Amino acid sequence: MPSYKVVIGENELPRTWYNVLPDLPEPLPPPLKPDGTPAKPEDLEAIFPKEIVRQEVSLERFVPIPEEVLEAYRLWRPTPLVRAYRLERALKTPAEIYYKYEGVSPPGSHKPNTAVAQAYYNVKEGVERLTTETGAGQWGSALAFATNLFGLKCTIYMVRVSYEQKPYRRVLMQLWGAEVVPSPSTRTSFGRKVLEQDPDNPGSLGIAISEAIEDAVTHPNTKYSLGSVLNHVLLHQTIVGQEALKQMELIDRFPDYVIGCIGGGSNYAGLAYPFYYVKKMGKAPVDTRFVAVEPTAAPSTTKGVYTYDHGDTARLTPLLKMYSLGHDFVPPPIHAGGLRYHGKAPSLSLLIHKGEFGSVAYDQVEVFKAAEVFTRAEGFVPAPESAHAIKAVIDLALEAKRKGERKVILFNLSGHGLLDLKAYDEYLSGTLKPYEYPKEEVEKSIEKLFELYPWLKNMQGS
Repeated sequence: MPSYKVVIGENELPRTWYNVLPDLPEPLPPPLKPDGTPAKPEDLEAIFPKEIVRQEVSLERFVPIPEEVLEAYRLWRPTPLVRAYRLERALKTPAEIYYKYEGVSPPGSHKPNTAVAQAYYNVKEGVERLTTETGAGQWGSALAFATNLFGLKCTIYMVRVSYEQKPYRRVLMQLWGAEVVPSPSTRTSFGRKVLEQDPDNPGSLGIAISEAIEDAVTHPNTKYSLGSVLNHVLLHQTIVGQEALKQMELIDRFPDYVIGCIGGGSNYAGLAYPFYYVKKMGKAPVDTRFVAVEPTAAPSTTKGVYTYDHGDTARLTPLLKMYSLGHDFVPPPIHAGGLRYHGKAPSLSLLIHKGEFGSVAYDQVEVFKAAEVFTRAEGFVPAPESAHAIKAVIDLALEAKRKGERKVILFNLSGHGLLDLKAYDEYLSGTLKPYEYPKEEVEKSIEKLFELYPWLKNMQGS
């Protein structure tokens, strides 16, 4: 019988990140400028260091991890692969359930896998301060941790509703020396504009991104750092999946299903892409299925449109080909704050669009019910974001039970929920309500996008 917990030694840490771009079913559509012409890599150097830009567009399949980054990773990596025996027994399922536990990092999530790399590359190029946005606070705390490691200053624009719901995330960021600003704020011209139109605006990741980018481009020795969506971020996260490949090989298992939650897409891609590579190369012993899970409150891949759109509300970023709800999307104040982004990573969007990856959506009440089942069985309290993956895992395990199939299910437990207990309190008290974002609101936002860029409508279907 496989061991309960599989941990490889630090000497077995992967020495490269895996880049999915060479192995996509077709070339990734390039970022575009507002006039429809392709954005050049050097256009991104106003906000990112040169090495990050190089990684963003690189077709190099395996990218070496610098020794300084590996040294930082060793604070918490490798992370354990755990078989959820108790959950299997609770569900009475013949399925084997495994999870890669990223909650053991100092910030408690997968996010420092890229934060550390980005901080390192910025320091190497003489940057003194980084700006960023954060929703639930997972990314903000990871970047605060990483900038503290490498001696950088850090300014974080935190979505206002999460700033108010999750004060302890803010405290964590401040402990690592970061400045935390509720967004929309009066610190930027775009933030002031938003507040003039709506003083009670709860904020969104799109607004916070706009503020962070504006801050970066208007101050010297300052760059912007992003925690999801872009290729270089997903690249850094693949250390998760590469470790998991080694660990499953040790116990002679390969997953029938690879599951993860998606906000921008980085934690799921980080686990799934190395397994996708094995399948793509024809070396997978089973026909692995990939399932991404999102909230019904921000259903980019299940209700959104696969189109070019901006990554931020102020339209400061290039247009990316991705599943989108519209860049003006302001999500409801649900508790899965890290999954409330309007778009999805372009590479993940392409894989879903081509049918190589699947996606499902759940409302927050059924997600928290699944989290309670997991917590009672396994003991760990999952982050609300990760609980979306758990809901899908439970559904698949029960399906295996009905069919009498011994499926192997792997998911990313991308963070712990010990700083999200207010959300669990609302769930237990019955005040947490389900919410489904209306399809007609998506259609309105996308129509406005097409009005902004008439040429874009003609590209649909291409």
